Amino acid sequence: MRRLYKYETHLHTKEASACASSTGAEMARAYQAAGYAGIIVTDHFFNGNTAVPADLPWETRVGLFCRGYLNALEEGEKCGLSVFFGWEYSYNGADLLTYGLGSGFLLENPDILDWSVEEYFKRIRKSGGFISYAHPFRGEPEPVCFALYTRYVDAVEVANGGNKNPESDYRALRYATENGLPRTRGSDAHAVGAVRGEGMEFDRKLNSISEFIDAVKSAG
Repeated sequence: MRRLYKYETHLHTKEASACASSTGAEMARAYQAAGYAGIIVTDHFFNGNTAVPADLPWETRVGLFCRGYLNALEEGEKCGLSVFFGWEYSYNGADLLTYGLGSGFLLENPDILDWSVEEYFKRIRKSGGFISYAHPFRGEPEPVCFALYTRYVDAVEVANGGNKNPESDYRALRYATENGLPRTRGSDAHAVGAVRGEGMEFDRKLNSISEFIDAVKSAG
């Protein structure tokens, strides 16, 4: 029987997300104990439910934003869990999981919060990033710019552990299938007690966030 490697694609930490109650280190330990090979820390960005004060210099804000990820990374190195970086960008009712870029990109773009959503998509893609539309059908009605977002995104999150209504996942899966978009799945965990087993499985170990993106694209 071939081995499968499980990865969490969507989680939050207490350090950077105001709605989370577990630290990055605690999350890393919990996922390692649950048998995961790796996690992607996707804390809420500054236009979402952030725990980072807005009245600080940009470099300080970015440093605080990355703290949950760095704490998870340090713990992951101790316990054998791969830890990758991402973020959840929010705009006009939509949440966009952004993968493939690091803190350097954020530091180099202190005007990112002033970009239109179209400019955000354009610059993320130009810089090598990858965007999955998180839980697109969780709320009713859909975000005002739903058609715009889905025209630009690289993937759709078709299963989210935070969705209370299974119909949200069914609709997301149908949308991704009908439009030929790659799919991601994640728990949207905000605490160690929310490590429920969601995520994605691959037939090989992923050594970087770039390998994760390539695996999602190839899986379709």
